[in-house]
Amino acid sequence: MNIEELFDYCTAIPGAEATTPFNDVTIVMKVMGRMFAMIPTDSDRLCITVKCNPDEAVKLREEYGCVESAFHMNKTHWNTIWLDGDMPEREIKKWIDHSVEEVVMKLPKKLQQQYYGSVK
Repeated sequence: MNIEELFDYCTAIPGAEATTPFNDVTIVMKVMGRMFAMIPTDSDRLCITVKCNPDEAVKLREEYGCVESAFHMNKTHWNTIWLDGDMPEREIKKWIDHSVEEVVMKLPKKLQQQYYGSVK
């Protein structure tokens, strides 16, 4: 998976928007105004930082050598996945989708219904 494929996958998520609130080189992907992923475009190695269920975040780090707690983020909830590692592409996509679910799940019920109503 290259950066274009990664970006295309993230932007294809219903309601997703790409923003650059921190700087010009870090793409922040959001749904309903909430961040679900960060993609640095200036790194020597391609990676994505995604939100995770805390229990799953630890398991993921233990299972894959290419996953580590996210730098400058809450390490309980955020993992960085290095795309040149041992995680298959389908698994990367699974964790991006999981991140979206984690973000939407934290929204008020009305916004959750609005989001899921718009994606079905």
